[in-house]
Amino acid sequence: MAEFTLDLNDDQKQVRDWLHGFAADVIRPAASEWDEREEMPWPVIQEAAKIGIYSLDFYAQQFFDPTGLGIPMAMEELFWGDAGIALSIVGTGLAAVGVLANGTEEQIGTWIPQMYGDANDVKVAAFCSSEPDAGSDVASMRTRAVYDQAKDEWVLNGTKTWATNGGIAHVHVVVAVVDSELGSKGHASFIVPPDTPGLSQGQKFKKHGIRASHTAEVVLEDVRVPGHCLLGGKEKLDQRLARARERAQSGGERVKNAAMATFEASRPAVGAMAVGTARAAYEVALDYARTRTQFGRPIIDNQGVAFQLADMRTQIDAARLLVWRASWMATTGKPFESAEGSMSKLYASETAKKVTAQAIQILGGNGFTREYPVERMHRDAAIYTIFEGTSEIQRLVIARTLSGMPIR
Repeated sequence: MAEFTLDLNDDQKQVRDWLHGFAADVIRPAASEWDEREEMPWPVIQEAAKIGIYSLDFYAQQFFDPTGLGIPMAMEELFWGDAGIALSIVGTGLAAVGVLANGTEEQIGTWIPQMYGDANDVKVAAFCSSEPDAGSDVASMRTRAVYDQAKDEWVLNGTKTWATNGGIAHVHVVVAVVDSELGSKGHASFIVPPDTPGLSQGQKFKKHGIRASHTAEVVLEDVRVPGHCLLGGKEKLDQRLARARERAQSGGERVKNAAMATFEASRPAVGAMAVGTARAAYEVALDYARTRTQFGRPIIDNQGVAFQLADMRTQIDAARLLVWRASWMATTGKPFESAEGSMSKLYASETAKKVTAQAIQILGGNGFTREYPVERMHRDAAIYTIFEGTSEIQRLVIARTLSGMPIR
């Protein structure tokens, strides 16, 4: 088991510097253009694919880093470059993780390579879970999957929303209800292969921030997928549903806690994204405060500005520490006895919103214009307290964990 450490080893430093260089030289120069266009930055994704950043191999190497710091380190550097473009680069990972977590070896080997394509033919994938009436309340999901035994096919009907890469993806991973009486325990995940009839893109959202990332509804109308597209297979699903029914009758705490552990383990990565955005805004504000002069001296000499910067840096470092601790705990199998995963996501998300707002204040009128990047960073930061579990949900999880109450 790797010991917790704040010192990156030589390999990690090399990867960090490589990612930082790509973020500085490729992502940042393109950030304003793609934010204004509100379009998928395909040329940037292709550049990332050419050098190996947009690839399954790269993310697998970071995921299996024994210290647990590979993924948060990568997320921080890419999102330091720009949140919208970075989310376009890493968004496929949501679907890939869904297959890795639930699929068979054959499904993993078949579908994940198709999600990425290659440098000459880049593909993306979408993970479709949220619905218009089922965001945080996953038990209210309405998308249904019905098994057609005669044809060994599953028939999917429903509408998904807030899907990153939704509708433009080569492969969609769709979560649907197979047993409505079991609530969230009656869900299963399905692969929808390319060009499957009945799947279409609904509304594409015009967003406040992360505008270079494609976000849309996915409409499923009598979408038929082969039986082998049920992640994990039907035998495994039937066994899981049977266990869930038994536990539902006798009290299902163990199931809830296991599900909670899965969610907790994924949240530090979002926290790392928020740290990257906060750090970027802080660095712009620091540089501006050092060079902007008023009344014959740099504005950083004014205590009101200097203290803001001191608080900003302290909060960013504290957020990173929480993210790294939770990431290390998840990798080494340490139990989240105090909802440390939710703590890291909550604090880092709120820090990003606060720090980017302070950066605008330090830049004054300039910070309010699109000539400086902090305006965009502030818009981008708003998403961190919303997606992958709102700040209110994180507080609820933490409070119920501390009190011993069940987490539904």
